[in-house]
Amino acid sequence: MEESKMGYDPSEFDEEDYFPQPETDKSIRGYRIVIIILSVILVALSILYFSIHRQQMRDNELLQADRDSIQNDLGRLMTDYENLTITNDTISASLNFERERADSLMTRLKKERSWNLAKIKQYEKEVGTLRTIMKGYIRQIDSLNTLNQKLISENVSYRKEISSARLRAEMAEEKAAELDNKVKVGSVLRARDIRMASLNERGKPVSRIKNAARLRVDFVLSANELAVPGDKAVYLRITSPDGYVLTTEAMPTFEFEGERLTYSAMREIDYQNQDLEVGIYFNSRGFSAGTYRIELYCEGRLIGQTQTVMK
Repeated sequence: MEESKMGYDPSEFDEEDYFPQPETDKSIRGYRIVIIILSVILVALSILYFSIHRQQMRDNELLQADRDSIQNDLGRLMTDYENLTITNDTISASLNFERERADSLMTRLKKERSWNLAKIKQYEKEVGTLRTIMKGYIRQIDSLNTLNQKLISENVSYRKEISSARLRAEMAEEKAAELDNKVKVGSVLRARDIRMASLNERGKPVSRIKNAARLRVDFVLSANELAVPGDKAVYLRITSPDGYVLTTEAMPTFEFEGERLTYSAMREIDYQNQDLEVGIYFNSRGFSAGTYRIELYCEGRLIGQTQTVMK
């Protein structure tokens, strides 16, 4: 009675509302399978994502390492370019151009933000090209240095030869000058057997010089094959005991070693490289006894001298 009062009607109870049927159980299992499959796919995708991410990180690290390696290589290459020095203007201009290329490439490397394998390969190729070019310059510079060393060695050899030749020429000139001087010295005439006699007006010898009217100086010009033959002027200087050169009123002079000297008498002779006896006269009066000095000159040279005591 109480159940009726509460509105409960046993006839209205439906068993299907409280107990699931087999088809509903199948739908639930299907959903679960789908969820499991999706979960597996999600896990697989997550694993794949993290794997790809890790690979990308490794690739980026490798790219970064490659970039650093290229930058270091380029830095060393630039240093090598800076250390290359050459005096050849044409090669030097080309070398400066390649240095600018290397500097420009370094600037691009530092500014590059997006890196990939293609760019790495491109930069490696450019650095390799610069290195190949530099090796070519090194070969050219080595060749030029080798050539320069050869030229320097040849130049030194030529200088030595020239110096040796110049030395030989100078020695030859010195020898020639010495021989010439010897010839000149050897060609000088020499007077020997010089003696002086006092004579009277008739040309007869007198025993006392105070009685003499003239003096005669006799001598022999020695034979000399080196002397130039021909007419020659021989000058006689007689110095009296009181130290004065005996001369005439005209006081004639001749040149000797840049000076003008007075002389007592002069005679022209014909010399033919053989002994030649010569006599030169000086006319005067008032001679005094004592020691007389006699000097003979020819061709600007003193060819003989002596002293004689006259009573």
